[in-house]
Amino acid sequence: MEAKKSNPIKVFLYISVWVIIWGTLGSFIDYPLYKNKIYLVGSIYQYLTFTVTAMISIICAKFLYKKIDL
Repeated sequence: MEAKKSNPIKVFLYISVWVIIWGTLGSFIDYPLYKNKIYLVGSIYQYLTFTVTAMISIICAKFLYKKIDL
């Protein structure tokens, strides 16, 4: 059986899109929390928000990567 060979440019673009998705999702969650003074900019809670959204994004990206053909 031959191993699947992926295109490095497509993989790079796939990862880049997921980084944009992660940043956008994290910002959408972060903005109302910051505006309602639930936490301050640079606080541990802001880092936690982006860390949790990064983990969710990584899990989704891995799941979808298996489903699509790059």
